[in-house]
Amino acid sequence: MSTIGAAIIGCGAIAPLHAKAIQSMEGVRLVAVADTDPARAAQAAGDYGCEAAADYRELLGRADIGIVHLCTPHHLHAPMAEEFLQAGHHVLTEKPMTLDVPSARRIQEVAAASQGQLGIVFQNRYNNPSIRIKETIDSGILGRLICMKGIVTWYRSEDYYTESGWRGKWATEGGGVLINQTIHTLDLLQWFGGEIASVTGNVTTDVLNEVIEVEDTAHACIIFKNNVRGLFYGTNAYFVNSPVEMELVFEQGTLLLRRDCLYLWKDGHETLLSEPVSTAVEGKSYWGTSHQRLILDFYKHVREGRKFWIDAGEGIKALEVIAGIYSSAVKPSN
Repeated sequence: MSTIGAAIIGCGAIAPLHAKAIQSMEGVRLVAVADTDPARAAQAAGDYGCEAAADYRELLGRADIGIVHLCTPHHLHAPMAEEFLQAGHHVLTEKPMTLDVPSARRIQEVAAASQGQLGIVFQNRYNNPSIRIKETIDSGILGRLICMKGIVTWYRSEDYYTESGWRGKWATEGGGVLINQTIHTLDLLQWFGGEIASVTGNVTTDVLNEVIEVEDTAHACIIFKNNVRGLFYGTNAYFVNSPVEMELVFEQGTLLLRRDCLYLWKDGHETLLSEPVSTAVEGKSYWGTSHQRLILDFYKHVREGRKFWIDAGEGIKALEVIAGIYSSAVKPSN
């Protein structure tokens, strides 16, 4: 088995999850990490036993690096992905793939012309409840899906934004709660529902209007082409990070996601279908436990020469939902 060399760009909070996954695989070696903060890059390199770079461009021509992980702020995803793809590397980027749909389509074109693949980190598709829900929809075992809802009530403090130079700004974050925290739930809703007919919604800044340019709260109604109706509510204005709640109503039963457990309500009885993974969670609890599953699957696709299924086209779908909400709402301003 030939060794695949990997690099991580951005040594912030999410990078350790990627490093742990890389180090867990046989035939994969973490070659280098890069960060604009030399001290942070050096610390990460020491932790992972690899090289450090202060400029990611130093890694563009490296033949010993096959896969690049982008763990950088949102506004850097597109330019970095474009450069690495054009250099022939495979790229796995944290969400969102870009700040908006037009730039995402540009990266989709670059990826199509590259020898490398582009993968998007929507790790919640690998959660056991998500897989079970999708199988239920596709099998038709509960009949037709009628409607569904997703609710995210989380907390982000003032310090979360003021201690970062890029969060809370349209130019660098691309939005607020929609594009950063709840994009995973919106992605699941569109993955479950299929092609979308219309999106309407609104955004507000309920708590942090003196701190951020973007929204901290949003709601939407998503109508799918199969007549399924999806409702969504998300906020960063709560005081805790509550587990995401979802409900999917079918002709012959209802699936409910509560505290990471999936239940079936049918014929007046509730049955537990899936429990949370019992292993310790790496990083923040609300990131879930499926980063490693997704990363290992991406490497498997690359090694086998198969196209990874969460590609640019899939990344664009979530951005289109967000764009639909923004376009039907008035952007908050200070």
